[in-house]
Amino acid sequence: MSRQNPKVGFVSLGCPKALVDSERILTQLRVEGYEIVPTYDDADVVVVNTCGFIDAAVEESLDAIGEALAENGKVIVTGCLGAKADVIRQAHPGVLSISGPQDYASVMTAVHTQLPPKHDPFLDLVPPQGLKLTPKHYAYLKISEGCNHRCSFCIIPSMRGDLVSRPVDQVLQEAEKLVKGGVKELLVISQDTSAYGVDLKYAEREWRGKPYRTRMTELCQGLAELGVWTRLHYVYPYPHVDEVVPLMAEGKLLPYLDIPFQHASPRILKLMKRPGAVDKVLARVKKWRAICPELTIRSTFIVGFPGETEQEFEELLDFLREAQLDRVGAFAYSPVDGAKANDLPDPVPDDIKEERLERFMEVQAEISGMRLGDKIGKRIKVLVDHVDADGAVARSAADAPEIDGVVHVENGQKLRPGQFAEVEVFTADQHDLFARLPG
Repeated sequence: MSRQNPKVGFVSLGCPKALVDSERILTQLRVEGYEIVPTYDDADVVVVNTCGFIDAAVEESLDAIGEALAENGKVIVTGCLGAKADVIRQAHPGVLSISGPQDYASVMTAVHTQLPPKHDPFLDLVPPQGLKLTPKHYAYLKISEGCNHRCSFCIIPSMRGDLVSRPVDQVLQEAEKLVKGGVKELLVISQDTSAYGVDLKYAEREWRGKPYRTRMTELCQGLAELGVWTRLHYVYPYPHVDEVVPLMAEGKLLPYLDIPFQHASPRILKLMKRPGAVDKVLARVKKWRAICPELTIRSTFIVGFPGETEQEFEELLDFLREAQLDRVGAFAYSPVDGAKANDLPDPVPDDIKEERLERFMEVQAEISGMRLGDKIGKRIKVLVDHVDADGAVARSAADAPEIDGVVHVENGQKLRPGQFAEVEVFTADQHDLFARLPG
């Protein structure tokens, strides 16, 4: 007897936090017996998980919704842009439903309305760790939603709300399931990882018979028990960040910190509503590296923020040269609808913003090239992501997937994705390392 499952197409846009939202929705769909299909033609309805952080992301999301409507006709919209339902309705009045980020119940209700589920518990088997959109060997572990900061260039709190932390035992249980399912690297994400647990007053919970506080340091201590790579993203430089660097030195966490500094001028940081003690930041970076010499620090910056003078931009370049950050991303300031920074005086002309961005990246490329060059001749541990006839593409402890560089292993054809290997670096450029398997 044949059994026709209702079929759902899915489009996932945006950052890793949105990707985790997509994974949760997809897992629930499969639990309820829906089949996830890869084409518009095969789908009975399409879910689009949108991004709405910057204007380019809004346009991408609206284009994706329009394409789904044109190709399928039945579209459910969720995600960050869903917080601006009027924008979506104005562009695409024919969508079936609109909901904001993390509103999984509304998505499922909309799907149920269009396609009642036909669940068969004997056939619709979902792995205990849920469905993942990342490769099997790494996964994003979201520890909280929302943010308590009110950075003037950012509208995330208006979309995702204030900080809501997940209890530490729930996070550790999820991490344990992921590892049992084959994950070799956990990427800890949130809007503000350092603030984890402050809303819960660092409540204590039990995992594996031991007490853990709902706090970043204790969470990291628990994750270290799982014996896989653990990488921290979106870490604000609060004082207690100092507590996790010794864990990195001891090999319990990857020696990697993703800290969005955004700028180095105290006045510009104040306009951004960001912490502004640049001298203290430099001193702490030196202290961290003294404790853990292998530490990789990545960051993001905004150039051409409203009111930024040439002198303040030079302060930013001086900071780069002093801090010697390993990995850096930068953006020319772009107004975001609803952001307070739009009201600031003295906007920087577009041509100057682009010229400053180019100068910034030239300085950082030189720094990155030198720091990668220091690894030539050394043996390093890598995690393999991809293998083909040309060799393997892997990542070291210094490389987060999709945002940092990679390690090209020229004789790695016999390696497997998800496998750890020791390689010897023989050259480098400004972004990547090139290595061989020893012997």
